[in-house]
Amino acid sequence: MIKPIYLYGAEVLRKTADPANLSDKEGLAALVQDLKDTLVRADGCGLAAPQIGVSLRVVIVDGDVVADTYDYLKGFCRTLINPEILEESAEQVTYSEGCLSIPGIYCDVVRAKKIKVRYFNEDLEEVTEEFDNFAARMIQHELSHLDGDLFTDHAAPIRKKMLSSKLQSITKGKVHPHYSSKLR
Repeated sequence: MIKPIYLYGAEVLRKTADPANLSDKEGLAALVQDLKDTLVRADGCGLAAPQIGVSLRVVIVDGDVVADTYDYLKGFCRTLINPEILEESAEQVTYSEGCLSIPGIYCDVVRAKKIKVRYFNEDLEEVTEEFDNFAARMIQHELSHLDGDLFTDHAAPIRKKMLSSKLQSITKGKVHPHYSSKLR
């Protein structure tokens, strides 16, 4: 089911998400389907459960949306339940990020080029996998949501100051994304 995406200023986006209960197979399957349906409707490349108001450690990423730019991401889709970053490369890369919860705002964010993550997939199998380049960026961005972190938190101080009025506009409802959204 398509859910509204919570926007900047919503408390759920600043909470540390709780671990998902792996024994609740039906509930997790429904949550994953809601995330997928919502992500497709919003035309994004990743979504975390807190962004639809559910404070659980579940994210999905879909590289098909950016496969025109990053052809190696064609068919790259992952569901990560209770993910944990085990390793990050010392090498970092900068990229301009955006977010469905912060529509219309983009800024440069520095993240690890490669990561190693342990998580449970949709079938509740434990997986350890390495990701690099844009796949690593998508996953790091979504995992940040699980810790109450937003990409704008990682912007340079001067950029944060420049974004403050735009962020305030979002909290006042002065933004109208093409997908269903919610302030609180």
